[in-house]
Amino acid sequence: MQSFLGVERSFTGKRWIPRHGTNPETERVGLAIAQRFGFPELVGRLIASRNIGLDEVESFLDPTLKSLMPDPGILQDMAPCIERIAKAVRDGEPIAVFSDYDVDGATSAAILIRYLRWIGVDPLLYIPDRISEGYGPNAPALLKLKEQGASLIITLDCGVTAYDPLQAAADAGIEMIVVDHHMAEPELPKALAIVNPNRMDEDGSLGHLAACGVTFLVTVALNRALREAGYFNGRQEPNLLHLLDLVALGTVCDVVPLKGLNRAFVIQGLKVMAKRGNKGLVALADVAGVDARPEPYHLGYVLGPRVNAGGRVGKSDLGARLLLTDSPEEAVALAAELDSFNTDRREIEAQVLAEAEALAAEQPDDAPAIIVAAQNWHPGVIGIVAGRLKERYDRPACVIALDNGIGKGSGRSVPGVSLGPAIIAAHQAGLLVAGGGHAMAAGFTIEADKLDAFRAFLGERIHSELEGEPIVPTLSVDSSLAIGGASRDLVDTIQKVGPFGAGNSEPRFVLTDVRLVDVREVGTGHVRCVFTGPDGKRLKGIAFRALEGDLGPALLKSSGRPIHVAGHLRPDDWNGRSDVQIMIDDAADVS
Repeated sequence: MQSFLGVERSFTGKRWIPRHGTNPETERVGLAIAQRFGFPELVGRLIASRNIGLDEVESFLDPTLKSLMPDPGILQDMAPCIERIAKAVRDGEPIAVFSDYDVDGATSAAILIRYLRWIGVDPLLYIPDRISEGYGPNAPALLKLKEQGASLIITLDCGVTAYDPLQAAADAGIEMIVVDHHMAEPELPKALAIVNPNRMDEDGSLGHLAACGVTFLVTVALNRALREAGYFNGRQEPNLLHLLDLVALGTVCDVVPLKGLNRAFVIQGLKVMAKRGNKGLVALADVAGVDARPEPYHLGYVLGPRVNAGGRVGKSDLGARLLLTDSPEEAVALAAELDSFNTDRREIEAQVLAEAEALAAEQPDDAPAIIVAAQNWHPGVIGIVAGRLKERYDRPACVIALDNGIGKGSGRSVPGVSLGPAIIAAHQAGLLVAGGGHAMAAGFTIEADKLDAFRAFLGERIHSELEGEPIVPTLSVDSSLAIGGASRDLVDTIQKVGPFGAGNSEPRFVLTDVRLVDVREVGTGHVRCVFTGPDGKRLKGIAFRALEGDLGPALLKSSGRPIHVAGHLRPDDWNGRSDVQIMIDDAADVS
């Protein structure tokens, strides 16, 4: 594995590697892009490194649904799915929507229910309680919806591995439609239709969609079918573009790759969100203090956690209800409640994280995965804690909340280790009660007495996937840069390559051979720096929470020494200035 600038061990113990390797063809295409579009060569290379050809640049920078939207009918079971929902709409049958409690589930529910309300149908909404019911459909809930009159139940962001509950529903005469995006097993559960781009009989071309994206395709197909059937004769046809703010929110928060159709969803959805048409999102932005034009950061780190907070530590349906309301008064009340739950969530998370870190520190240094379990951990925060452990140890991490001999687990992975398929394999091997997920994240239920066997199974699976090679902590770097080159014009141009997220990482630069002329602790564990280069130019930087690990102390000891600094360039508009600063991810001695 080639290192970047020869950095084999940085202040955080990572090896720096070129994110996209070194390829003469990328350099050639990057130069051609820069020349044709008037970009700096560095930006041209960034675009080319994302496998964007010269003739694809315009559609990459300004993706449109018109050019990227597929025919929804290419997905398996879309035809029977739409035929059945359309029949229920025309005949006035009661419909129920059963959705997951995370942001992807909440936005999926809001997309479909908003559409159905627009066309005169008001379905039941059911979102299971994370603590008492757990993830996905359960037979008592489905039977309860039948008792309330629902003859058709549509699951969103869940259901593709719910074999027993869906069989129970079928036995009770309930017709089920599953709209999901999680990894499917070869055998599918009993349902009238299962629309999922990650079915094994799909071609994978839409496998990167979040459930909200798949749900949007369902609404597009349903709207087309109703139009062709004359349903809108004499009534106004809905404008589906008004739903894109919800699609963007769910797509960003579910951390699916921001490529292709997802990229169009997010870019166009942010435009819709900026118009502040959804009363719930407006109230949530206001209570969170977001007064700038919405960006992916606001969705992933400000709005999303608050939508999630109801499912994590409060009322599971609160987020979906917020996204569905058209009442400004109700929106304000729901947003305030979610904001309060989010504060509670942070406090609970901090406690569980401290205990989980103590257990993780006891595990062998060469353990292929961090797996920790304890009683009395709140299941609503274990996914977040798993993510924090994954970041700290640079290896897959699973956090399990035990209660009466049963554990609810959540896992997060690193590049090169597909966790979701491993969890499915563990379920098939009889080690888990249930489980599934994506390459980078998974959830599962486990009996406490099978923890050791599960730990051994997962370790062996990871060892095999990596072909015996150890997981080497790495930091991906796009390019080196002199301080003098870190201009505001460059930063503004780089933003055109966004939105950044999974599958389109924000560029990380290395400031080479710089010196710290000012370094100090600020806030709670942060380190503020001022760097100078050989040309005498200066650049400010900050390393957030750096004193929690090795980076902060190392920076404080590096004043006056030549070092390399890696991080993201961001605008610095504080107090009316138009400047640039670097958000520091890592640093290393100059070899």
